[in-house]
Amino acid sequence: MTSRETDTTDMARDVQTLEKAVYEVKRVIVGQDRLVERILVGLLARGHVLLEGVPGVAKTLAVETFATVVGGSFSRVQFTPDLVPTDLIGTRIFRQGKEEFDIELGPVVANFVLADEINRAPAKVQSALLEVMAERHVSIGGRTYPMPDPFLVMATQNPIENEGVYPLPEAQRDRFLFKVVVDYPSVEEEREIVYRMGVAPPTPQQVLNPDELVRLQKIAASVFVHHALVDYVVRVIAATRNPRDVGLDDVASWIAYGASPRATLGIIAASRALALLRGRDYVVPQDVLEVIPDVLRHRLVLSYDALADEVTPEQVITRVLQTVGLPQVGVQAVPQQNRPAPQGPAPQQGPAPQQGPNPQQVPAPQQGPSPQQGPASQQASATDSSR
Repeated sequence: MTSRETDTTDMARDVQTLEKAVYEVKRVIVGQDRLVERILVGLLARGHVLLEGVPGVAKTLAVETFATVVGGSFSRVQFTPDLVPTDLIGTRIFRQGKEEFDIELGPVVANFVLADEINRAPAKVQSALLEVMAERHVSIGGRTYPMPDPFLVMATQNPIENEGVYPLPEAQRDRFLFKVVVDYPSVEEEREIVYRMGVAPPTPQQVLNPDELVRLQKIAASVFVHHALVDYVVRVIAATRNPRDVGLDDVASWIAYGASPRATLGIIAASRALALLRGRDYVVPQDVLEVIPDVLRHRLVLSYDALADEVTPEQVITRVLQTVGLPQVGVQAVPQQNRPAPQGPAPQQGPAPQQGPNPQQVPAPQQGPSPQQGPASQQASATDSSR
């Protein structure tokens, strides 16, 4: 078996494992296919996920189910108005018997942290997660404590129009890779929920472990992205900062602040993870288009004019995507990254047509005059015969 066949077999096995994990989650979560896929993409892309929806649409249940399927340590923090930052990250406690301070780490020190109803706590408590989400460590008493690997924060929140909620600061929102809007289930899905949960709710089984998830994250990070797609993502993000440069004069009055470079990195990482989840080791334009709304939805800061006109971030994103041209990147333009060049008939595929006139084809045109001398020699022989 060649190295290419081995890599293909390994990828097929990894994709099968991911599909099994999705199956275990869907045994508990009815419908919400997009929610399940985005959470798994966030896990593979090492990105934190923010779920927004009205109460009772399985936001918390989905996160808890994923934590069970993936394995590792799990911690849940219920955000309340009386929460303080030390309740999250930990604090120093004086031990009278030892006559010294001990460090008591908070619930954020876990592989998977569920920040339930994160916008129920004031901004100072929400800001306590800034360091741990971006740098993946906490600082207590002048000492730094790293987070375990993998480390992911999955937060839920109710729509901002509800009572008793505090909007997340811009810096806090920017730490989340995705903001996924969770909608109501359909009539058929809700009927299935009644049948499935009415007697004995199914229990998910563990499919992965932290070490295997880290390995899959490294594989996702090595998925090939064509430079044309990288250019496209950069142009989309630049259009959110300076819409007038791409002819979006009306959109310019709607955007107060565009997306940061963290959004660019997030789109590329999420596209790679989505490609791996769908069994490919390269990214196609459709992967990029699918993740852009979820990556940018919470990062765009709209102006007062947009709020007065009832413009949503989704409308702004749609206008930008309609204006910035999407490159057409075919499969033939995708090389096999980090793999030896295929032997035998493989040169007929992929880059071979791009090589054009290689050195082996150059001498052929130089032999052109010999056929041109053919008719002359035939005329000479005909003249001799006539004589």
